[in-house]
Amino acid sequence: MAETAELQAQLDRFRADFETLSREIGKVIVGHSEIVTDTLTALIAGGHVLLEGVPGLGKTLLVRTLADALHLKFQRIQFTPDLMPADLIGTNVVLETPDGRKKFEFQQGPVFANILLADEINRATPKTQSALLEAMQEHSVTIAGQTHKLPEPFFVMATQNPLEMEGTYPLPEAQLDRFFCKLLVPFPNAGEIETILDRTTEVAKPVAQPVLAGERILEMARLARQIPIADEVRRYGIALVLATHPEQAPAGGKAAKFVRFGASPRGAQSLILAAKIRAILDKRYHVSRDDLRDVAPQVLRHRLILNFEGQAEGVQADAVIEDILKSVTEPVLAA
Repeated sequence: MAETAELQAQLDRFRADFETLSREIGKVIVGHSEIVTDTLTALIAGGHVLLEGVPGLGKTLLVRTLADALHLKFQRIQFTPDLMPADLIGTNVVLETPDGRKKFEFQQGPVFANILLADEINRATPKTQSALLEAMQEHSVTIAGQTHKLPEPFFVMATQNPLEMEGTYPLPEAQLDRFFCKLLVPFPNAGEIETILDRTTEVAKPVAQPVLAGERILEMARLARQIPIADEVRRYGIALVLATHPEQAPAGGKAAKFVRFGASPRGAQSLILAAKIRAILDKRYHVSRDDLRDVAPQVLRHRLILNFEGQAEGVQADAVIEDILKSVTEPVLAA
């Protein structure tokens, strides 16, 4: 009984800290409450976020505000076609010692931060994009055979513009799969634009203050993983992921018709972790099917690769996921 009371107290504090962080970010960011919730979910789960939206919607401001509210080291990298991997992860340079000899010393790149903003990531060449692969998955970089660990927590938020495609390099599937979720930033309504103007065109300018430490984020991550999930609910999550593959999708569904490749096991991991955090925020101590359904679009949309027919007809990944959620009602049978 004492252990149950202690766990409940920890989960209550989890929700309180999550809400405190959300409110602090809300002092600067207007609207986008769901985007903020999903971003914090990915951060706590140890994942990374891909933000997609037209310029001027506050994508850069969101990640900078998040860094301010957490009092963590923040770095911003503007991805351009001439950006090289060494500009991102660092390189060995030759230095002269006081006694006149020369030695190699590693100079850290901007990737050595707690929160990294990869602005317009699809403008860099594939060679530079791939330099982030090891950092995002292993939280380390390897230079000249030597591995350098990145600080914890390590969180990448990448942005891309869905409209201007000239001179861009679409992210390959392996890179997309490294992102915990892909979030679509909507255009603000009239009331939100009015609030934005009040906050940005007057004398007083809101600034987020540090309310949580990085160590607390790591504690919350460990706690979230302790939330139980019933075997049947886990198998339902597996069924959702398997249904994104055309060969296992429900007959006649959009996935069977328009998808070339479906989500990977990493997608299933993201689905379960996001659902566990959603359960905590909903004041429950177990994962439900509704939790899995709520987070499915965010964690699966960038993991669906459409076939030629799907691209030609302009099918959206979210429409495929919605069709899957309607079609899949039963968990897969245990092997």
